[in-house]
Amino acid sequence: MTAPSDAVTSETIAQCERLIRPFIRRTPVVEVDCADFGLPRHPLTIKLELLQHSGSFKARGAFSNLLTRDVPKAGVVAASGGNHGAAVAYAAMKLCKPAKIFVPSISSPAKVQRIRDYGADLAIEGDRYSDALAASEAWAQQTGALPVPAFDQNETILGQGTVGLELADQAPEIDTLLVSVGGGGLIAGIAAWYTGRIKVIGVEPLASPTLTKALEAGHPVDAEAGGLAADSLAPRRVGEKVFPIVRKYAPQTVLVSDAAIAEAQATLWRALRIVAEPGGAAAFSAILSGAYKPSSGERVAVIVSGGNTAAVEFDRLR
Repeated sequence: MTAPSDAVTSETIAQCERLIRPFIRRTPVVEVDCADFGLPRHPLTIKLELLQHSGSFKARGAFSNLLTRDVPKAGVVAASGGNHGAAVAYAAMKLCKPAKIFVPSISSPAKVQRIRDYGADLAIEGDRYSDALAASEAWAQQTGALPVPAFDQNETILGQGTVGLELADQAPEIDTLLVSVGGGGLIAGIAAWYTGRIKVIGVEPLASPTLTKALEAGHPVDAEAGGLAADSLAPRRVGEKVFPIVRKYAPQTVLVSDAAIAEAQATLWRALRIVAEPGGAAAFSAILSGAYKPSSGERVAVIVSGGNTAAVEFDRLR
């Protein structure tokens, strides 16, 4: 399978899915009623991608990269707020490749520990994703290691697009899908899979409106990069390869506050015993907070995209 710059399509996503299938989980969906959360009655489909290997959807893109690109003796290198690093570390461990992962100081302890548990060489560099990215680029130049971008790489986008492929089979009746956005790899892959057959909407924190700013400007631009979900949804700007796909197939965003994201985390745990990290709960928070209001009869789905958090600490019970 090859991925030239214009080849992120439903066909190449399907090819990617067949390639990575032995290494990833087909994550389940759960059908709920919004009344379970104190909202008016309305059906809601939740895709539980936090149950993926390494704790988030990112494992899909990681395996796509490592299985389709030539990995040198020096191995792979990645910059990450945490989830991508954990995914690359996991894929490298499974495929017996060396991995060096750079993360910023804002990465959650749960994500840092997961990277270490997978045996990668971990370095904490700077305060933001951009700092870790610069350090990873220097490492790649110094050692010859293969960079595995978190979102702005065709192979990464193809891997994330397999979430859409699965969901289309599991919930073929949905009209609308809400997807959390950081760098945009997940929403780009999903949008490329659906090609306008359903409405795909990006959900961003008010503190990190990267896609919203890009759509307003007509091209990727720097945006604020902070807030509760900064370790997974604050890369400063969406990807250059991501943007044309999203502008064509998913040009609508909604913004959610940190308070709404935190309430979504608490509600998912209270009502469904789902432990989501802030970025993982962002799409659901759009429904819970009313930032997105489904119309009558609209069949809506959300992706809970990650669960790498220490919100529930079982060690305290020992």
